[in-house]
Amino acid sequence: MSPPVICFLRHGETEGGVRYWGHTDVALTARGMQQMREATSGHSYDRIVSSPLVRCRTFAEDLSLRDNLAMHVEPRFAEMDFGRWSGRDTAEIMANEADALCRFWQDPVRHPPPGGETLGAVAARVLAACRDLIGGTANRRTLVVTHGGPIRVLLCLLQGLPINRALKIEVPHASLHNICPGELARFCATVEP
Repeated sequence: MSPPVICFLRHGETEGGVRYWGHTDVALTARGMQQMREATSGHSYDRIVSSPLVRCRTFAEDLSLRDNLAMHVEPRFAEMDFGRWSGRDTAEIMANEADALCRFWQDPVRHPPPGGETLGAVAARVLAACRDLIGGTANRRTLVVTHGGPIRVLLCLLQGLPINRALKIEVPHASLHNICPGELARFCATVEP
C-alpha cells in the first residue's frame, strides 16, 4: 500500500497564454491537458479535490471518470483574485499601472492588485481548506488540482518563509508537489485559524 500523500497539481497551459487569469474561467489547451496527464501518469489516487475553475476542473473531472474516483470541488483552492488585472498580461499592466505592479511584485502582502485579493486572504483560505482536507487523509492518496498562487503560498508557509516571498517560488504548469499529510497537519496545528 502506498503511503498517504496530498499531491498538489497546478493546471496545465491555458488558452490565451500567460496572463493574470485569477478567477477568470479560461480553458486548458490540448497541450495543457496532456501536460497534466503526463504529470499524473504512473500515480494512483483515492480521491480528487479541485478548484472550481475550468482550467482545473476539466482535468479533475476527466481523471475522476477515467479512474472512477470521487471528486470534490473546493472553492478555497481557486486562484488569487487579481481584481482589475484579471485577464491581462504583464506588458499591458506595465504600460498602464507599472507602479502598482512593481509594488505588488516587491511586497504582494501589503500591495495587492487593485480591487483584488490580498495574499494574506489567499493564505487563510488555502490553510482552512488544508485543515479540512487532512482530516480525511489517513491511508489515502489525494490529488488537489489547483493553481500557482495557492501552491506558492502553501510551499512558502511549509518552508517557513514569509508569504511575501511566494511570487519568487517557481511553480510551472502541470507541476506536482507532494506533501505528507502528517507534515501538513503539524504545520496547520501551529498556525492560528
